[in-house]
Amino acid sequence: MTERGTTESLVVALPSGDDVTLTWYGATDTGRRREVNQDAFLTSYPLFVVADGMGGHIGGEIASASTVDRLRAMVEKGKVSAKAIERSLTRAVADIVSHPETTDEGTGTTLTGVYLDTDATRESWVTLNIGDSRVYLLRDDQLDQLTTDHSVVQELIAAGRLSPEEAENHPYGNVITRAVGPSDKVIPDYVRVEICDGDRFVVCSDGLTKELTDYGIQHFLNANPDPRDAVEAMMQAALENGGRDNVTIIVLDVARAAASR
Repeated sequence: MTERGTTESLVVALPSGDDVTLTWYGATDTGRRREVNQDAFLTSYPLFVVADGMGGHIGGEIASASTVDRLRAMVEKGKVSAKAIERSLTRAVADIVSHPETTDEGTGTTLTGVYLDTDATRESWVTLNIGDSRVYLLRDDQLDQLTTDHSVVQELIAAGRLSPEEAENHPYGNVITRAVGPSDKVIPDYVRVEICDGDRFVVCSDGLTKELTDYGIQHFLNANPDPRDAVEAMMQAALENGGRDNVTIIVLDVARAAASR
């Protein structure tokens, strides 16, 4: 089944004096081959994240839900920053460990997303990533993956031992090297991105990227100017292409207007 959010829009006044209008939509689907949806997502300004759980029949669901719940509580307190995110993740790990139904040592979750930093000295987007869910940015008709997968396959590609084409069907394709879970303390990778008019972010679990190439993602973004239409089109395509995993997608559009002088 599909869990859909609602299309939302918000105008934010930046410290520079410009206004930025954000419009977003998110959805998650169990897919065609899984009985349980272990994905979770949060679209709560200024934070937009996807968590892809793993570990036993219910363990992944516990991990992703605990992580999103802690991040939601952080947003509600009104302070989103790298330090606040890391504190929230520490609390999420404690929740996962103490949950009565957490029995699998492999329980954990990926976490990826983006938040708007309106600090006057660092006005920008910030991506965060743990695991192999992804953030893409469509800017000036070019789609770029902003996050780097924490996976065995990505390490092999980086070492020159595997080509991206070979990676698509590699037997270790699902093995990640970092997760939020009961192990060593994990700190996300962060990347700062300029706030530009016309940008479109896609935040997604690997249930989407297993079924759609980057070219396919860009095609559906170009064909669907509305975030909801873009998400629904990509979701349908992912399911029709096999829906081998849970699929979660957020599309976030950015319109920046210069301050009148």
